Amino acid sequence: MKKVLSVILGALFIMALAGCGNSATKAVEDYLNEYNSLSDNVISDMMDVVKDEDITDDQKGIYQDIFKKQYQDLTYTIDKEEYDGDEATITVTIKVYDLYKAQKDASDYLKDHQDEFNNDDGEYDIAKFMDYKLEQMKDMTDKVEYTIEFYVVKTTDGWVVSSLSNSDLEKIHGIYDYES
Repeated sequence: MKKVLSVILGALFIMALAGCGNSATKAVEDYLNEYNSLSDNVISDMMDVVKDEDITDDQKGIYQDIFKKQYQDLTYTIDKEEYDGDEATITVTIKVYDLYKAQKDASDYLKDHQDEFNNDDGEYDIAKFMDYKLEQMKDMTDKVEYTIEFYVVKTTDGWVVSSLSNSDLEKIHGIYDYES
């Protein structure tokens, strides 16, 4: 699942180019609204990645639903705008479901309860654990706030959000390891 998240992060990196606007702030709002509205780009990238993951079809559907909920329920506040000619830094606070906590709690639970995830032959069954982990992610209601600084440049087509770091993308997805 970590692999899927990394690939989603990379695939959604392309969306950075889609956030054109007549102000740097508008470009950032457009970028984040792509997630909220489950734009075709977001859904296409997500589906391409999830279809290649080594999980059952039912798990793929649950996984997609988790991220759709995450994206639709993402909220944000523009905190600060700093312009320097054709470049800008827009500081945003986002609020997302704490999927990092859900995954960590599931992994912690596995350490002490591995026998619950064994098959009929007494061997560890990763599919059983994935069902459990996805259920924990799906049921997550705790939210976490992150601050992201978006770097935006003015082009002939308008303001464009520059690529985000992996850690900033992990924040948007709610999987950022804030304990490290």
